[in-house]
Amino acid sequence: MSQMQCPKCQGSLEAVVYADVEVDRCTNCKGIWFDSLEAETLKKIKGSESIDIGDSETGNKFDTIGDINCPKCKTKMTKMVDIKQTHIWYEKCPVCYGIWFDAGEFKDFKEEGLADIFKDIFTGQRY
Repeated sequence: MSQMQCPKCQGSLEAVVYADVEVDRCTNCKGIWFDSLEAETLKKIKGSESIDIGDSETGNKFDTIGDINCPKCKTKMTKMVDIKQTHIWYEKCPVCYGIWFDAGEFKDFKEEGLADIFKDIFTGQRY
C-alpha cells in the first residue's frame, strides 16, 4: 500500500502504535487517521491519548476545512458530530468507516467528562 497522505494538509501519515493498535498520524498537522473501530478501541485503553501530540489550536484551524477525501479509499468523507460531546466535529468515511480526528480532538474525545457538559451548553448547536 502506498504512503497515505493527510486529507487536510497533504502531509505524510506515519504509523503510530499504542497497545497493539496501529493508527496513522500526520507528520505535519498531527491529525490522526483511525481505521474502523480503532478510535473506540483506543478510547477504552488507559493512556492512549498520548498518541494525540498535536496542538488543538492547529486542529481547530484544520477543522474548518470541510470537504476532504478519505486517505485510504479516496471517498468523500462525511462531517460528523460526537453525540456525547457536540463540540467535537470529525470526519468519517462512508465506505471504509475510517475516522479522521484533527490535532487535539482524540484527546478531547477520550477525556469526556463534566467539563464537556458545560462546553456543550456554552458552545450551542452548530448546523
